[in-house]
Order: sequence, then C-alpha cells, then structure tokens
Amino acid sequence: MQRVVVIGLGIFGFNIVKNLYENGFDVIAIDKSKEAVQRIKEYATKAILADGMDKEVLELIGLQEDDVVIVSFGEELAAATLITLHLRQLKVRNIIVKAPNEEHGLILEKVGATEVIIPEKVIADKVAKSLVSPNVLDYLPLSEDYMISELAPPSSFLGKTISQLQLRNRFHIEVIAIRDVLSDNLHMIPPADFVIKDDEVLIVVGKEKDIRKIK
Repeated sequence: MQRVVVIGLGIFGFNIVKNLYENGFDVIAIDKSKEAVQRIKEYATKAILADGMDKEVLELIGLQEDDVVIVSFGEELAAATLITLHLRQLKVRNIIVKAPNEEHGLILEKVGATEVIIPEKVIADKVAKSLVSPNVLDYLPLSEDYMISELAPPSSFLGKTISQLQLRNRFHIEVIAIRDVLSDNLHMIPPADFVIKDDEVLIVVGKEKDIRKIK
C-alpha cells in the first residue's frame, strides 16, 4: 500500500488522515500542535509532533519518491509554498496541496505542486450541480465538457430496458454501469435488455449539458 504523509492537521488534514487510515493506508500525520497530534494519533500509522516547514524534519521521515504528500495549511500560503519547495528538492513526485483560492493555487503549481485542491470550490460546484441537476448524485470530471455521473433514474426510466430508453440517441450519453443501492452490487457495461429498477442508479458518461437534460 502506498504511503501517504499529511502535513497540517486542521479539519481538512484530520479528515484526510482518518479516511485514508480507515481504508488501510500507511499514513504519517505531522503538525506542530500537540493537541492536533494527540487527537489524530489513533487514526494514523504514526503521528509526529514537528514543524512541517523544517526541511530536516522531512528528511528524517525518509520520504521516498513514490510517497504521496498532502500539504494542508489553509490560508498560510508562505508555509505551503516553502513545504512544497522542500518536497520538490527531496524529489517527491506526488505533492497535493490545499489552497484557499485559484490565485494561491497557481503559485503553488509554479513551485512544484502536482495537484492543488480548493475545497470550497469543490463543495460549491457540488452544491450548485445538485440544485441544477437534482438527480445527479455524484460526478467525476473527465475534461472541460465530459464527466462521469451517478444518476438517479427518473420515474419514466423505471421498468424499461436500456435499449428502450435510447439514451445514446436521445441524450448522447452512454451507460457504463448500474449500481444496486441496496446490495451495492455493480453491473458493469449492462446489456441492452437490462431493465431499470427503482433501487438502482445509472453510472453514465457524457457531456454535462446532455446529462443535465435528464430530469
């Protein structure tokens, strides 16, 4: 299992550590707050009380090139930037940094972040999409136009086969899987005669504007 190092244990960092550890990851958590380290230690492989901005601390951890390092420092752009620079110097390839806005994100990418996460933007996008398309349960952007969406089928879909729905012709989308919400079973690439039931959700791929048309 790939090792993950999380530097900064605010709300975002704490929940990242806890979630990854509970899913079997080897997780090292670092923060200079004794209280934060005490709070996380039962949810991490190792919890370290140290200043993540100190390059010597990062060197002592023995970071490997294939480690994933997540930097979570909220509004502290200078701290996040310095740590990102240290990580690049230590040849870490996967550096994920939390940023408060896109401007800070651009700076972090310039100094070496391989991925920048803006939690408020992600949440805002999800809330907006849930209002615009209430039957879209979740989504994964593939490009500027295309995405994979988990879709609650409207009542007009129930009892019909995929062939009868003609989703490709009517909406220009493809059903790539169907998930049974009761058993959590996943039917990959369902056949044309698969009948849609009310305890199932469709996993589809297509353009956002086309998926939004399904009400």
